[in-house]
Amino acid sequence: MQPLTVDDVIKALPANLKTAATQELTDKINTIVSDPVAAENIRENFLSYVGVLKDGRFKTEDYLHAITYVSFKIMGLTNKDAYEKTFPDRMSKLIAAGTSSKDISAYVAAYNKGKLVNLIYEQTMIPTWVLNQDAFQKAINTQVELMTTSASDLVRTQAANSILTHLKKPEVKEFQISMETKENSGMKELMGSLEQLALQQQQLIKQGVPTRQIAAQPLVHETVPEIVEAEYEEVLKKPAKVLSNVPD
Repeated sequence: MQPLTVDDVIKALPANLKTAATQELTDKINTIVSDPVAAENIRENFLSYVGVLKDGRFKTEDYLHAITYVSFKIMGLTNKDAYEKTFPDRMSKLIAAGTSSKDISAYVAAYNKGKLVNLIYEQTMIPTWVLNQDAFQKAINTQVELMTTSASDLVRTQAANSILTHLKKPEVKEFQISMETKENSGMKELMGSLEQLALQQQQLIKQGVPTRQIAAQPLVHETVPEIVEAEYEEVLKKPAKVLSNVPD
């Protein structure tokens, strides 16, 4: 993997942190460790797990250090060794200051349990069934051998049942769609409005208002205030006022 460029870092970082993609940060990513293999892993992991920064609670420099630490952990180093390789200057100062091994171990443990480090750990987790795929196949092979070579009928039967259980075809799941319509407050209000409109239209038809005008009547008059029940009959007597803005 080639050293990262500023453009690479800009593309990787979430929108709220793209301004942090400077040449200085890019150089720090590329030179954070001298080991070329470790440096390549760190650069790759920096790009792969950058999604943990989307919530904006972490600084890019803290993210780089956490990525470096987790990268060393993935390579099999202990917590203390990974911490020392990630923070060589910090570790040198602690030792120079006479900090006890117990206190240093406590600092390392605290960092290992930190929020950012564990968010990256979660991103690196590989499902156990993937990690142990070879063991799964060996177990199947063993069961096949027992099923075909064992002198015991019971052993052969148990091996056969185990194979049938673990290698059976996935069951097809049927999806059921509920067509039931649940009436909520909005539906009730709409139904009430439609019923009221129907009654009003019936009254207008009885009064001889042309059906063309009635059909063109909007469901809701945005410019007309809500009519109280006491005024309803009066409005029905004067349909022209209600429908005056509707052309013939």
